[in-house]
Amino acid sequence: MENQNKTWCVYILSCTNGMNYVGCTNNLARRLNEHKSGKVISTSKKLPIKLITYLVFTDKYKAYKFEKYLKSGSGRAFYKKRLV
Repeated sequence: MENQNKTWCVYILSCTNGMNYVGCTNNLARRLNEHKSGKVISTSKKLPIKLITYLVFTDKYKAYKFEKYLKSGSGRAFYKKRLV
């Protein structure tokens, strides 16, 4: 049975190469530590990283759908205008 109090975060990181990284997790502190220690392949060569913003969701599926949206062309335009 899934924990009803669980939350998911969609987050945006700024990487040293000037690019942004969008991700989703149910444990933001752990995931940021993984990024900072080079354990995430997508950001390991772009360190250091900086957390720009994050949004908290109570619905896992909405969180992952929003992450997917932010990775689309219109989603990137949205977060560049509204979130970063």
